[in-house]
Amino acid sequence: MIITSSYRFAKSSSQKCRLVVDLIRNKPVLEAETILQFTNKKASKLVAKALNSAIANASHNHGISKEALIVKKILVEKGPAVKRIHARAKGRAYRVVKQYCHIFIHLSNTGVS
Repeated sequence: MIITSSYRFAKSSSQKCRLVVDLIRNKPVLEAETILQFTNKKASKLVAKALNSAIANASHNHGISKEALIVKKILVEKGPAVKRIHARAKGRAYRVVKQYCHIFIHLSNTGVS
């Protein structure tokens, strides 16, 4: 059984989130939580939030325990870019682009309940 969760419009670039996501792909959920807890990146908190949502979906909707789940598939896609203006000297303006991303997690049941 596949359990899904998504975290849309996460305030980080997709490139930075992919660095963290690659650490937990195809790992058991308990191991993935530990890795995210000790990873020193802002994106690890965002990915942990999406992972906790998927775990809650599995336990509430399907009655599957946390120990029986593995991270089957995890994707990070590019979200919208918000453009802002930063005032500079002599009346100039620089563009500041703030990136967002979408995180999608698919958990799978290992058969142990």
